[in-house]
Amino acid sequence: MTSMPPGHPPISQRAAGIEPSATLAIAAEAKRLRAAGEPVISFGAGEPDFSTPGYIVDAAIAAARDPAMHHYSATPGFPDLREAIAASHRDYGLDVDASQVVVTNGAKQAVFTAFQLLLDPGDEVLIPAPYWVTYPASIELASGVPVYVDTSDESGFEVTVDQLEAATNERTRALLFVSPSNPTGAVYPRDRMEAIGRWAADAGIWVVTDEIYYRLIYGDATFHSLPAVVPELGARSVVISGVSKTYAMTGWRVGWLIGPTSVAEAATRVQSHLSSNVSNVAQAAALAALTGPDDAPNAMREAFDRRRQTMVEMLNAVPGIKCEMPDGAFYTFPNLSGLLGVDVAGRSAATTMDLAGLLLDEIKIAVVPGEAFGAPGYARFSFALADDELVEGLSRLQELVG
Repeated sequence: MTSMPPGHPPISQRAAGIEPSATLAIAAEAKRLRAAGEPVISFGAGEPDFSTPGYIVDAAIAAARDPAMHHYSATPGFPDLREAIAASHRDYGLDVDASQVVVTNGAKQAVFTAFQLLLDPGDEVLIPAPYWVTYPASIELASGVPVYVDTSDESGFEVTVDQLEAATNERTRALLFVSPSNPTGAVYPRDRMEAIGRWAADAGIWVVTDEIYYRLIYGDATFHSLPAVVPELGARSVVISGVSKTYAMTGWRVGWLIGPTSVAEAATRVQSHLSSNVSNVAQAAALAALTGPDDAPNAMREAFDRRRQTMVEMLNAVPGIKCEMPDGAFYTFPNLSGLLGVDVAGRSAATTMDLAGLLLDEIKIAVVPGEAFGAPGYARFSFALADDELVEGLSRLQELVG
């Protein structure tokens, strides 16, 4: 075998520069410690703690026994699943045909594919921060450049048109828009969303909007889809979503992207080489989820609503912590800057990264530091865990700091 030339890196610079998912790393470490007998409570989970509803599992079992499901199927997804997906988005005012839907191996693949389709080397994408850890990696793997637009708890973690305009130049290709947000739980009101959508339409840039948490909305907040609010964006928008969060189906890996016909056709071509079709059994399960009763999703949402209120109340009772009430998803994103540089259990943390390590060491709770989301000074606490574990973990925090 011919040896590699001296000094030549073993892998591409593009791949070498990508960091692993911090959220998955935290979850894996928490699981490792628990398996070793440590009483770790993890607030790092980005998935519901519930089991997939039984009627969905039953549909998958039936599909697995059907010989027709044992072979390749259409790359963009089952026709009836694509229609069900289109119908679910039409319920929120999006004018979409099933032919514009491409089923992917989770919403994460849809994000990756979208940027592969839209970006050429050097193209810039505006990303309001805090942001989900996968967005920058997907952009960079498409040879694009993430451009971060900072928000804070003082602004409700909402970006303004003026901020977007200031970050835009001739290389700006797209805006990544997320509501409800991971990691903050922020949900944009319709008027703010409309202003951003009209700005993007006037700017002539693409909008990639991630709507994976669209069914997890609380209180008086209301979900709106950006291209539904501003229909003229339809020809330059890509909508990302999936069944993972609403139906407790993270492990089934079924997501989708919706875009203009040219985008859907290009996504199908890419996927034909990348992964072919999504698992037939998982697609059958997703179809059952979208066409089945809403009892289970509604019950899960009610549990999340109860837990978010408990979490916010308990976090705000900790000296040095300020936590806004999230309107969506299943995360809080408290400001922990008041705990930095002060004595906590005889130790001092200079950063929230350090603080996360301290909390894991001292009281065995796992949180994801804000540095992972481009927001040092904050941390993401998921409330997708059992009520008793949530209370126990936050009680440990109160005792440590109080």
